[in-house]
Amino acid sequence: MREVELGDGDRRVLVVVVDKGEDAVAAVNEVAQRHDIRGARVTAVGGFASADLGYFEREKRDYRTIPVREQVEVLSLLGDIAENEGKPALHVHAVLGRRDGSTVGGHLLHGEVWPTLEVIISEVGASLAKRVDQETGLALLAGTTAP
Repeated sequence: MREVELGDGDRRVLVVVVDKGEDAVAAVNEVAQRHDIRGARVTAVGGFASADLGYFEREKRDYRTIPVREQVEVLSLLGDIAENEGKPALHVHAVLGRRDGSTVGGHLLHGEVWPTLEVIISEVGASLAKRVDQETGLALLAGTTAP
């Protein structure tokens, strides 16, 4: 993994290139922790050798895993980084393109990068906080605090 930090005044932008074989979620979480990113938006494009997506099942209050066991293009990866229990936490959704042009999407649980994943992390100028919602059991954005 390679990364470069760019600055535009008060907000940082990190460009992260995740290498072949790395787990995308673990890599981005590692960078966020190392740079103390507490409030950011995340976008990415690239490819995965395989992935696990999730669909939140309301009744079970848990994610149903959608396994993707083929090479796919990361057509869109969008989400945020917010503080959860004192640490930066990545929350992203992905749309993955299959060889035949069909797509599959959901919450990204795991993605084995191949050949690369180009990630842009843009601070939003505030610390976003997540709090556990009692109804769903999910850590959801609670609001913002000034930097």
